[in-house]
Amino acid sequence: MPCLLVLASSPGAGNRRILRIACISSIVKSAKRTRHHVHIIAESVTAPLGCTHAAFIFVMTMYTQLYNRLSFGWNTVKIDMSAARRDPPPIVPFGLAAFAATLFALGLALGTTIAVGMLFFIQIKIILRNKTSIESWIEEKAKDRIQYYQLDEVFVFPYDMGSKWKNLKQVFTWSGVPEGDGLEWPIREGCHQYSLTIEQLKQKADKRVRSVRYKVVEDYNGACCPLNRGVRTFFTSPCTEEPRIQLQKGELVLATRGLRYWLYGDKILDDSFIEGTSRIRGWFPRNCVEKCPCDGESDPAPEGEKKNR
Repeated sequence: MPCLLVLASSPGAGNRRILRIACISSIVKSAKRTRHHVHIIAESVTAPLGCTHAAFIFVMTMYTQLYNRLSFGWNTVKIDMSAARRDPPPIVPFGLAAFAATLFALGLALGTTIAVGMLFFIQIKIILRNKTSIESWIEEKAKDRIQYYQLDEVFVFPYDMGSKWKNLKQVFTWSGVPEGDGLEWPIREGCHQYSLTIEQLKQKADKRVRSVRYKVVEDYNGACCPLNRGVRTFFTSPCTEEPRIQLQKGELVLATRGLRYWLYGDKILDDSFIEGTSRIRGWFPRNCVEKCPCDGESDPAPEGEKKNR
């Protein structure tokens, strides 16, 4: 999914600048701010309607052609696909190949109706909430962070205007052009353009606090479903597009999240050895590593926050 990187100043942060990432997609909020999103939604409505109409024509065509070719016996029913029992014969020839092509086209029409129809409902749901799945995940993590540290604060999602009707009117306007210019959007009262960005920075800091250092005790070749790491590890491999990382005995890994038999984290690398390389992160089996006995928190907790473990 392509992204637009925007360098903008953050209010109340002096000369500090924040790199914002605005994802461009037809099913995310930032695309909703473009001039083409209304047309995309219109296409997601008209495509299922057109496919439904085509499916109706296919069904009636097959029914008519088969009805004219049926012959009934005492105990049998035969279909003659060579010619229709009509006088004069039909203008469009309809043989076995045409019947197979019509049946195939009917399947495509029904499949398109279901797929694009589901996309339409997903888009409408996003518009009414003014919140994408990624932003919903950020909001859930914000609530978890506040509850975990028992903070006296409430996170308010800045782009949800508090009313489904108000959210809908931001996209469907009389001019046909959604509100906003793609960089600055209408926000809820009491928030500002960088409320979500600041919350993400807090979550990044909290992520570093919760990271746990592990030491690699067994080599791992980076296979998606390793056969030599046990049956449970093989069958519980994470179903995600995120990569796996190769591990060698003695290396250190900083794990940020994980499952019962898998962990996700970054390798702790020697900058002088991998100069020019950024981060190497991904999934790896839990039974390849062991927690460092003297590991502490990599970074202190954010100011004003107390941990309750």
